[in-house]
Amino acid sequence: MRLPLYQIDAFTARRFGGNPAAVVPLAEWLPDATLQAIAAENNLSETAFLRREGEDYALRWFTPTVEVDLCGHATLASAFAVFRFLEPGRERVRFRTLKAGTLTVARQGELLAMDFPSRPPRPCALPAGLVAALRKAPATVLAARDLLAVYAREEDVADLAPDTAALAALDGHYAVIVTAPGTGEIDFVSRFFAPRQGIPEDPVTGSAHCTLIPYWAERLGRTALTARQISARVGDLRCELQGERVSIAGACALYLEGTITL
Repeated sequence: MRLPLYQIDAFTARRFGGNPAAVVPLAEWLPDATLQAIAAENNLSETAFLRREGEDYALRWFTPTVEVDLCGHATLASAFAVFRFLEPGRERVRFRTLKAGTLTVARQGELLAMDFPSRPPRPCALPAGLVAALRKAPATVLAARDLLAVYAREEDVADLAPDTAALAALDGHYAVIVTAPGTGEIDFVSRFFAPRQGIPEDPVTGSAHCTLIPYWAERLGRTALTARQISARVGDLRCELQGERVSIAGACALYLEGTITL
């Protein structure tokens, strides 16, 4: 069996930036163990598998170790693959997912815009071990699916060198988002650590912005925001709070076309 494979850098207009995702279109679903093995072999933060269902596509995401409930950059990359290779000229695509409902991605000029659920963070007790794991105390800690640690300055986030083994030992949450106000035209910056999922640091994380957007929209008093994830690869996102949904837009750059042999 031979399967097409696309590797796409998401949330960037240049190759070697943003967050690389593998996209694998399928004619039929393969066993979960096979999907997980492909994701482990790809060794990227996420591999997306999609299968045509009527006018829509079913979509699933796997890290090298687990299947996840929502992944932004691999959804953006999947839409890019649909628009570029599977159905050129299409302007909008809907993805049916197991846990995140139906997600829509549409062309928005040079960008692709995703319609995702909003996951506002709520006050929470300071998790034991978090400050020691981050190696710098945040000003505020909130929680949704992920923990959200808020710092005063962009430099605080940029300089963090957390103990990822200690972060992996924290119970109760998928991952840790760290964030701070941005500078210039950037409203806020962030980084994302998910070592329990096999991702010590994710370069650019669309799903984290389901929590970041409602937090910063409330804090800054406006719904349209520009964001930058300041990992080593750097990614830029155009964001908007739309009631109980968020719009997350970014560019994509194709890196690789290949074939998987099973």
